[in-house]
Amino acid sequence: MKTSTLPPLRVSPQLRAEAEAVLAPGESLSSFVHDAVTRTIEFRRSQQEFVERGLASAAKARRAGRYVSSDAALKTLRRQLEHARSRDK
Repeated sequence: MKTSTLPPLRVSPQLRAEAEAVLAPGESLSSFVHDAVTRTIEFRRSQQEFVERGLASAAKARRAGRYVSSDAALKTLRRQLEHARSRDK
């Protein structure tokens, strides 16, 4: 499979200097940018899947006519948090 390039990107000298300042030993600016693009793609896919699951869940609740109030959900979450904190002591 042939490789291809991303479009050239103009950045301020300050942004380039900041990126270069955080490079790991032996890491190139190109590999840093590649990693950043790869991670952003993964994050956005995950974010999109999360939203899709939420919308599907909302549609399912509407069809079934079964909802949980935000107060009830928060009460359950608070109880779980208190339980988890008490176990850590």
